[in-house]
Amino acid sequence: MSQPLVIYNTLSRAKELFEPIKPPFVGMYVCGPTVYSDVHLGNSRTFISFDMIYRYLLHIGYKVRYVRNITDAGHLEGDNDEGEDKFAKKAKLEQLEPMEIVQKYTLGFHEVLRIFNTLPPSIEPAATGHIVEQIEMIKEILAAGYAYETDGTVYFDVEKYSLEYPYGVLTNRKLEDLLEGTRELSGQDEKRGRLDFALWIKAKPETLMKWPSPWGWGFPGWHIECSAMSTKYLGTTFDIHGGGMDLQATHHTNEIAQSQACHHVEPVKYWVHTNMLTVNGARMSKTAGNGFLPKELFTGDHPLLERGYSPMTVRFFMAQSHYRSTLDFSNEALQAAEKGYKKLMESIQRISKIEPADSSSVNIDELRKNCYDAMNDDFNSPVLIAQLFEAVRIINSAVDKTETLTATDIEKLKALMQTFVFDVLGLTDESEANAGGDVINGLMNLILDIRKSARENKDWATSDKIRDELKAAGVEIKDTKDGVEWRV
Repeated sequence: MSQPLVIYNTLSRAKELFEPIKPPFVGMYVCGPTVYSDVHLGNSRTFISFDMIYRYLLHIGYKVRYVRNITDAGHLEGDNDEGEDKFAKKAKLEQLEPMEIVQKYTLGFHEVLRIFNTLPPSIEPAATGHIVEQIEMIKEILAAGYAYETDGTVYFDVEKYSLEYPYGVLTNRKLEDLLEGTRELSGQDEKRGRLDFALWIKAKPETLMKWPSPWGWGFPGWHIECSAMSTKYLGTTFDIHGGGMDLQATHHTNEIAQSQACHHVEPVKYWVHTNMLTVNGARMSKTAGNGFLPKELFTGDHPLLERGYSPMTVRFFMAQSHYRSTLDFSNEALQAAEKGYKKLMESIQRISKIEPADSSSVNIDELRKNCYDAMNDDFNSPVLIAQLFEAVRIINSAVDKTETLTATDIEKLKALMQTFVFDVLGLTDESEANAGGDVINGLMNLILDIRKSARENKDWATSDKIRDELKAAGVEIKDTKDGVEWRV
């Protein structure tokens, strides 16, 4: 690859030169949703961030196998193997089969990501479709001596594993520190160690989702699915594993332990994590009452929202913050992003109005290099957007003839905006002028021709009426020395 890409690796807590294991192939696994409820905005940010990363890797020439799982079994309410199964609980509440719950919310998840214009992953495996692989992996871990069975439930032995491998390596915490933060085991507890976690859980008589295994009827623990499916589709060691930062301490730490206990190699070269969302400075959560779903954000149907915001406004807003930075939602910030997004789209539409000159007064090649430099620095989308607004300035100045561009540079500028605005950032033009295509453009040309005739005949009343009615309908027109421009 000609582009020197560096990525922040959670494992080393530093930026590292990206060197795939088998270039030009890249294996990327991202933890997907647990489909027992509507996908929330925090998850959406993670998937939109990795969509941008996926798009950029493809753009610079890598052949990416992007695997994103669907968790449709084995996720209990508590991350420490406690509470009811999330799917069974929701199924009882809605009086449905668990797989009806899975289907309903999987379809909803896909629809939200379609609205956000994300590319589908190469493979989207489900936990229930890989029970055999999970059982086989558990058998290997047992055979290696890193797990034990107690009355039909199989637990991973963290302290035994820690004698040979650093269990808290992802979060840079020692075993003693981790043990301090856990409660003492009761006399009734089946676990040998406080940090041990379930690989396979014995089913109760009333359990709805269960499968036969060498240890009796049961279901997989939450963590084993990702280890089994990433191994199946990407190998025992692969390039990138991603997810939200909330998964580091438990889920991803346990994934590393399972995979290493089974295959005796480090499973992932680069660990990449997105940061959390806040609302008006406070952490977004259901319990705080400040969390909202994507559809509420689009419609504005939430007490904290003054109005709705379009999907591309939200996607652009997210791209304005680095994926590793906290992202704070507020009406003011969303409205500022909306203005910026519209300004970006309008400038792209204006490129065709630039008249070619004999020479260029700006350096488009340097601008293009700056855009790549931003993305090559750990996918720094805020810096990229700053460069794109320099392109906006150049476009507007060239239209107004205060800057000049050759025909070649105009084409370079057009290609640059296509690459970074649409192909990499994944934005689309939501404007009615763009969406309506030739029909709306034709109607606007007709209306503006009628207004032009009225002005030539000094019929100012008709001219002003057309301008005012268009404004009331949400269309703004601007008279320039080169003709009339309009925008929605």
